[in-house]
Formats: sequence, C-alpha cells, structure tokens
Amino acid sequence: MKVTLEELKTEAQSMQNFLECMIPCEIEATIDHAKTLAVFHARSGQMLSDAKMIYKSKKSGQIAEVIIKIAKEGYLSAKAQNALIDTLAQEEAYMVDWLDRINANCVHQIDLCRTIISKFKEEMKMSNIPETTIKYGY
Repeated sequence: MKVTLEELKTEAQSMQNFLECMIPCEIEATIDHAKTLAVFHARSGQMLSDAKMIYKSKKSGQIAEVIIKIAKEGYLSAKAQNALIDTLAQEEAYMVDWLDRINANCVHQIDLCRTIISKFKEEMKMSNIPETTIKYGY
C-alpha cells in the first residue's frame, strides 16, 4: 500500500506529541513508555523509508523533466539545478529530516527509560525490596 505525504505528516505529528511528553516517574509507567517508544522506533524507520521514496520519486519524476528541459537550453548550472530541485521538493525533504529526528529521538528516550529503570532497580536493592515485587509487564 502506497502511503502519502499527508498520512506520514499526521502519524509523525502524533509521534512528536508523544516524544514531547515527560517520561513517567513510576517504574511500570516507564516500562510502558519504553515499550511504546520501541514501537514508534520501528514504525518511524518504515515511515522514514517511505518518505525517502516519496522524496526520490519527486526528484526523479516531474522535477527532473523540467530541469532537463531547462539544462538543454544551457540556462542552469549544475549547482542551480540542484538548488531548484531542493526548492521544488522542499516539503518532501522536510518530512525525511523530521522522521529521521523522530527515529533518533526514540532511541535516546529508550536509553533514558533504561537508565531510569536501572535507577529504580538499584534503589530497590539498596532498600532491600525484592525486584519481584515490581510488575515489569513482559
């Protein structure tokens, strides 16, 4: 199924909203948060690939035809051609960049959740609370 740029934007905004929320302070909630981040990480990787496909398709499609037509007449340097392509595919390039940042941010937040969970576990050890009293959800 072919995805559209608008569909990617809608889903990316939902992920962005989640990423901008505070990580919970309770261990069970932090684990759930990390699980959601793992799903977003996998999904945003697929979305990034889709966005790159849309971007490349636009660059090689109708834009290329216009550039070739103009270039044949000798009016544009290679640098000017690339600048024109970037301008005409600006929205697609933005989507690629945004999804790349979402994907990377998921990794960073998963690492932070892991650190928070480790801190909880260490505090439980120091308090002589058995780890088995915490439900990890997996």
